[in-house]
Amino acid sequence: MDQIKNSIETWSLDREIVLVKLFNHPRDKVFAAWTNPDALAKWYGPEGLDIETQEADICEGGVWRFDMVGTFEGKEQRFENHMYFLEIVPNERIVMDYGTPDPNDPDRFRMTVTFDEQSDGKTVVTLRQLHPTRERRLAVIGFGAVEYGLQTLKGLADWLAD
Repeated sequence: MDQIKNSIETWSLDREIVLVKLFNHPRDKVFAAWTNPDALAKWYGPEGLDIETQEADICEGGVWRFDMVGTFEGKEQRFENHMYFLEIVPNERIVMDYGTPDPNDPDRFRMTVTFDEQSDGKTVVTLRQLHPTRERRLAVIGFGAVEYGLQTLKGLADWLAD
């Protein structure tokens, strides 16, 4: 049994990116920032990119379709994004698929966000990305997924502080 458990852990660890941040806010406030489309558009995404929401139905079975918009070398660039919400447990967890509308898209990945309230009223947010292959995980790390994810969590912290 331990051999099976270890191989499952190794199998998922080589496809996973995990980011963790402590927020000086109660869990319900932090969770609400993830489920309010207006709030999401203000803090979500890497620095230097604005969010333009095309569609927002943040519930189990719903989708948040948005563009990340920025100017690079004097030209506006748009990056289309889709989040498909699979599970929302209030104040505990959000599970979503992130990628194009095609469920067989090889770049699509699973993202799980958990919210753990601490005894001092602070909240630990853990963001897990599970990519379809080890190679895809390495490619997105090379693209900047870790840094961009940390910038996103910083954006949330800044937004919550306002």
